[in-house]
Amino acid sequence: MWEGVAGLELRADGYRLERRESQTPSAWTRVTTTVVLDGDGDKGLGEDVTYDAALHDGVPDELMFAGTWTLEDLSHRFDEFEDLGEGYRRWAFESAALDLALRQNELSLGAALGRPERPVRFAVSTRAQPDRWLQFSSELEFKLDAETDWDRALLRHLHGLDRVRVVDLKAYYRGTSVDLAPDPELYRAIAEELPDAVIEDAWLEDGCREALAGAEDRLSFDAPIHSLADLDGLPLEPRWLNIKPSRFGTVRELLSTIEACEERGIQLYGGGQYELGHGRQQIQRLASVFYPDGPNDVAPSEYNEGEPREGLPQSPLPAPEGPGF
Repeated sequence: MWEGVAGLELRADGYRLERRESQTPSAWTRVTTTVVLDGDGDKGLGEDVTYDAALHDGVPDELMFAGTWTLEDLSHRFDEFEDLGEGYRRWAFESAALDLALRQNELSLGAALGRPERPVRFAVSTRAQPDRWLQFSSELEFKLDAETDWDRALLRHLHGLDRVRVVDLKAYYRGTSVDLAPDPELYRAIAEELPDAVIEDAWLEDGCREALAGAEDRLSFDAPIHSLADLDGLPLEPRWLNIKPSRFGTVRELLSTIEACEERGIQLYGGGQYELGHGRQQIQRLASVFYPDGPNDVAPSEYNEGEPREGLPQSPLPAPEGPGF
């Protein structure tokens, strides 16, 4: 897959940074930085989704890479800038370069890779019970963050709704507001009472793996996966994987991991990082090309901007149109 875009030529004249902020419903301020890469009358966009707001004050704004490049050569140039690192910030520059290369060559991502771009099924990610959302749209699907106080009565209620597609156990987060300590009894209850839901980011030690016996084909991973090597390093090969492109740093690593998953029969779905800008459209476009029918956590940004209400976009999202990423 990487070879399908690596040789695309692009002209980069310079770049600028655009900061975005949004007060979230949970009372924290989300900050992201968009890299706007200009070239030959076009522009490519990429979004730095680093979570620490203070770090957005240090996004480099004077890197020197103006010129004509192939996408692969420009990626190698980015290797030379220590300030970009290998994660979210690097992805902002890489995705901007991919976007610009596609636009200058009048190609969509799907066209460059020889794949159709299809309508995208999405699930709404929330920590709240889904009933409030279902009052406004009975067909919504959900990716729910598990909570310590979930009991079997609640789980049976959720099962009866038949709307929960993914349950996120958040076992690999440390020192964040969404941490969830591994609990074999909670794991067992979720596996038994939600027998059709994908189970994401479960801890696999301290009795937790045994608690999930029989649900192995529903296990998925997200937070630990930043590369194909991370996937290969898991104690089991999952049958599902949540793809968050910003975790992978480079386009090459992202496409290599997706390609390996397709070869191994690992089912994919997309995930978001509370993007405020073009990054949201990019995760939707990836889903349209690679996993349009998955329980994609790529709902339009309007779902992050307030309480349940009428008039929100519904699933599936229309297929993307036009060139670019």
